[in-house]
Order: sequence, then C-alpha cells, then structure tokens
Amino acid sequence: MNILFTSSGRRVALLNYFKQVYQQQNINGKIITADLKNNVPSAYFSDKHFIVPRVSSPNYLKELLTICKQESIHLIIPLIDTELTLLAKNKQLFEEVGVKVLVSSVELNEIASDKIKTFQFFVENGIPTPQVYTSDELKNKAYKFPLLIKPLDGSSSNGVTKIHNEKELNFFIDYVQNAMVQEFVEGTEYTVDVMIDFQGNIKTIVPRMRIETRAGEVSKGVTVKNDLIINAVEEVVNLLPQPVGCLTLQCFKKTNDEITFIEINPRFGGGIPLSIEAGANFPLWAIQATKGEVFNDQNYSWKENLTMLRFDEAVFTERIRYAN
Repeated sequence: MNILFTSSGRRVALLNYFKQVYQQQNINGKIITADLKNNVPSAYFSDKHFIVPRVSSPNYLKELLTICKQESIHLIIPLIDTELTLLAKNKQLFEEVGVKVLVSSVELNEIASDKIKTFQFFVENGIPTPQVYTSDELKNKAYKFPLLIKPLDGSSSNGVTKIHNEKELNFFIDYVQNAMVQEFVEGTEYTVDVMIDFQGNIKTIVPRMRIETRAGEVSKGVTVKNDLIINAVEEVVNLLPQPVGCLTLQCFKKTNDEITFIEINPRFGGGIPLSIEAGANFPLWAIQATKGEVFNDQNYSWKENLTMLRFDEAVFTERIRYAN
C-alpha cells in the first residue's frame, strides 16, 4: 500500500499517523509526498519526496502520473482545496493505472469551493446556514451588524473579517477579493470530521469544539460526543453528491441548540490529529476503503473530552542549499 500525499506542506502529524498504522497492521508500503517546494517539513518524514509544479500548471497531472507509475502508488490523498476539483475531474486517468484518488465528486467539490454554491446547497436542502446578502440587499442596507466578510473561494480563514459598522463594511468589501457578506452567527463553533467509504457509507463522525485557532487552523480543540451535532452532520452528508474519504464540516451550535452550517471541506482538515488520537482511525479506514472494504457498521468508540493543545516543532537539516 503505497500512498502519495499531494501538497503535503506541514502535514507531518497526519503522515506519522499513517506510518503508525503501517507498523500496527503490518502493512508493507511507502509514504510518498509531493509539493511545490523541497523545504516543506513533510519532506523529512516521508519515504520519498517529489517536487512538482503548481496545481495550476498544465504539467501537474502529468507529473503526478509519472510519480504514481515510478513508485507503484495505490492511493492519492490530496491535502489542499485548490487541487480537489482538478483531481476529481481527472481521477479516471489515475484509475487507469491502478491508482485510487481519495476525492469526492466534481459536483461536491464545486459546491465546497464556492461559498455562494455552499450557501445555495444549504438553503435548497433546508439546512440552517447564515444569510448571505445580495448586492441589492447590501445597497438597500437590508442587514444588521455585526456582519462577516470573506472571499468566495477562500480557505484557511484567509480574508475572513468581522464587520462592526458601515465604515468597515465599505473598506473591506473593496479590500477582500471576491468578497461575500453574510450574517454573523453567535454560538459555539465546531469542526466535524467524517469518514466515508467509496460507496458513500459513513464510518464515523467526530465533532471537535474549536477553543482557539491560529491562521485559520485549530490550535486548541476538544472532542465532543453531541448527538445533535452528529445527527445534523449525518443528514448533511447523506444529501451531498457522492462524498468520499475524509470530509470536514464547520458549524455553530447556537444557544437555542440549532446547528447552523457554514462550510464543507472535502479533505483531511488541519485538526484531524485530534480525531485520530481520540481513537477514530481515519488512516486505517482510508486504507481499508482503498482495498474495497464497505463500511457497513459505524464506529463511535472514540474518546470524548480529549483536548489538543498544538505547538510548533522544528526540522533541522543541511540538505537544502540556498543561493547567497
């Protein structure tokens, strides 16, 4: 079982959990990483690292196919939003050489990658979600503060800003590219990890309460077994078009216990180590699904109230040479 992690970046903890599963399950195989740079931390924790072009490059898919053939890859796990739709559209290219791609359908990725489409999906399916204001509503001031503004195609909370007054609104609506203005929701924020096989069956749902974030990624969080959230997430996932692999949904639990959804991220989220450490074995399940296993039974034996407090570590190397 050779796995290629694309856009591997700083995802060291996730790689190490997969390596742990290899040891525990006596699985033979390699962990391969690919990224735009050679100085990403993950390069020093994989069995082999490849430098590839940008996702937007016309040669990107060709390079990945070359790596897959050279390293006898069985599974590709993409780790950033910008390549999900591309890989979903071209997964047949990889399947033809015996490689599965842990990616949801093109339709789902297009819904998730555009905040307006995400909002429309929620509204059309009767799923509570913050109001998104049209240009006419903004012109007629049919809103009340505070508001939230963010890019339509943003990720990792880049450009997400709370708006308190007209002056801030007028500034940030020009400053934030492809800006979307929506209702600001009060409540407790949760990131929820879901594991799904290639047939769309759910293995588990793990809500993580966000205690603190840094650069859009959770730095402190705690696992919570809340049936309201778990049931609401299951309903949403069952409405999604052909979900596959790890999905991460973001929602708020409001004071009236309404679960309000704000985002869908069809990939391994940055906070997934907390869910894995709690006992939700996403790496093992990803491998099992790749081998054709169907998730007929769900698993909720993961630990509640496990808290994650993240901190930085460093890699020291003389292997990289820089011009001076």
